[in-house]
Amino acid sequence: MTDQTASPTVELDLPEGVEVSGELRPGYEEILTRQALELVATLHRELEPRRQERLAARAEVVRAVAEGQDLHFLEETASVREDDSWRVAPPAPGLEDRRVEMTGPTDRKMTINAMNSGARVWLADQEDANTPMWANVVEGQINLRDAVAGTISFTSPEGKEYALRSTDQAQNPTIVMRPRGWHLDEKHLTVDGQRTAGGLVDFALFMCASAQLQIDAGKGPYFYLPKMEHHLEARMWNDAFNLAQDALGIPRGTIRATCLVETYPAAFQMEEILHELRDHSAGLNAGRWDYLFSIIKTYRTRGRDFVLPDRNAVTMTAPMMRAYTELLVRTCHKRGAHAIGGMAAFIPSKDEEVNRTAFEKVRTDKQREAQDGFDGSWVAHPGMVPTCLEVFDAVLGERPNQLDKLREDVDVSAADLLSVSETPGEVTEAGLRANIDVAIQYLAVWLTGRGAVGIHKLMEDAATAEISRSQVWQWLHNDVVLDDTGETVSRELVQRLTDEVLQELPEADGVDYAAARDLFLAVAVADDYADFLTVPAYEEMP
Repeated sequence: MTDQTASPTVELDLPEGVEVSGELRPGYEEILTRQALELVATLHRELEPRRQERLAARAEVVRAVAEGQDLHFLEETASVREDDSWRVAPPAPGLEDRRVEMTGPTDRKMTINAMNSGARVWLADQEDANTPMWANVVEGQINLRDAVAGTISFTSPEGKEYALRSTDQAQNPTIVMRPRGWHLDEKHLTVDGQRTAGGLVDFALFMCASAQLQIDAGKGPYFYLPKMEHHLEARMWNDAFNLAQDALGIPRGTIRATCLVETYPAAFQMEEILHELRDHSAGLNAGRWDYLFSIIKTYRTRGRDFVLPDRNAVTMTAPMMRAYTELLVRTCHKRGAHAIGGMAAFIPSKDEEVNRTAFEKVRTDKQREAQDGFDGSWVAHPGMVPTCLEVFDAVLGERPNQLDKLREDVDVSAADLLSVSETPGEVTEAGLRANIDVAIQYLAVWLTGRGAVGIHKLMEDAATAEISRSQVWQWLHNDVVLDDTGETVSRELVQRLTDEVLQELPEADGVDYAAARDLFLAVAVADDYADFLTVPAYEEMP
């Protein structure tokens, strides 16, 4: 059976019930193989009902919080937390030492730059740093396969050549792919007439194209799992791993996954998430912007006690953030899992004074993480790799990690995690304007197909737009008064500042700021809060 939408030169061998509506370019058939599409179908038929149940359960948590209940450590899983005997699987080949991890999208040029960055791990991002256009979904997998195989190269439109400095996978960063979260559909690939889960499509395509290549190189298929809100969502991933390993004849436990604790509910279920994935677990990661975004989303109706100040004023030293990160290190090392720190988003520039100040802040941030016991941390630009590496080298020396630093001094309560009102900082017009500015600039580029965007010397991704629009919504719907001007945040104020921002934005070819403005305002000032900005935005894409 062939896909009727295929070009004359590209045909797919489609399993029963599987349809592909996206454009088929030469080479796509090497990723969209029958084996890969059969795996997508198997995963969909087995897990889609549970995925929908879990997404509905997320809404129930928000409803309960709105009625006055607070997030808490679950009574029904107390036995998991109290049982000191269990541990996750030992570090997998290529994941023993993770002191600096490079993050970024999977376009061909960025893939090569990441592989040449000197980092120990590359988080190959098919999620927040990627726009889920069909071409990006498939071509990202082509680029990853070629990177693992050591055959990737690229020539820019200007004629600049890019290639791997080394084709020895032992010398290159270990690739860890981040698929889309459970909430995102893939509309171009359906099974039995239903849209598939974007994350399962990303996972299945990677497993069939690159898993055996990674194993042959002495490593394995590794993943970063985003935006989970409950340990039962981790159980779904664990079941997906077993289904895929069995289908491909790969021993169970070969896959390893690091979970991003980037939602508020997940912070109360760290041990449970590790437990669900214990045979496949590679640790936890402490995000920042998505975590703050989730705080707003979960507690958006609970008034001023959960109103955050300007996003750039919320540092990792705020009491609630210290509780979150220290609990993560304590939890991971108690169970033999890696704890990975957050993002350094700074992009080095030609301005030496700006660089000096930024590098000093990054160094201080990474020193705090290393001293707290984190086993490694993220950077968003190759230019930041040496700084992060130097900091962790100073603490780790020749050791690959700090798993022996158990942090038994840490004792974090639910109240500590909920102490949002203790966060220092103000809500200002400058902060409101910055949210509007960055969100519109990011969305304008996102709609063109790029998910990682340099704005004001910072590498921004979808989490940036989410926290920016969420803060505007939160301040508007809680009648927040700006500390610097005394003006109450209103729709009229947001509209006026939006108009002013649009007049000041730099010209850029192929960028539609008006469309980005409309999308931003549709979610930032609406009566109802949209759970994810990327969901309605995805529907606007072909």
